[in-house]
Amino acid sequence: MDFDRLTRRLIDRYQHGMPLCEEPYREMAQVLGCSEPEVMACLQRLELAGALSRIGPVFEHRHAGASTLAAFAVPPERLQQVAARVNQYPEVNHNYAREHHYNLWFVVTGPDRQHLEQILVELEQDTGLTALDLPMLTSYRIDLGFALGDSA
Repeated sequence: MDFDRLTRRLIDRYQHGMPLCEEPYREMAQVLGCSEPEVMACLQRLELAGALSRIGPVFEHRHAGASTLAAFAVPPERLQQVAARVNQYPEVNHNYAREHHYNLWFVVTGPDRQHLEQILVELEQDTGLTALDLPMLTSYRIDLGFALGDSA
């Protein structure tokens, strides 16, 4: 995807955090020197192009309560259906397909371990699949941001 100047600036400035305020998109527009509708249109273009999958928080599990990495071995013809079901939970902050027996992986964060277990039980009951549950014991901060350059 060919990014225009506004898109590059938006990504470079906000891929690691959004303003924590009542109107974050308006604040982003002010910082970027454009209008709020331009910010929204830019984000929509990124989503439609498949370059943006989600806008939302990723919580540090020690501050949020509990976190687990889970996976399902999903028959390929059901992958989209099961992924959509997993995505219905606001506690899911990552969900991605992999080429492996366990082909749908997701991270669930919640107030405590019991809450996570309840979500996994519900998903197992709804999908008929058994979750691989890998609770987070130690967290590692990996910066997955990518500077696009020429964003001044």
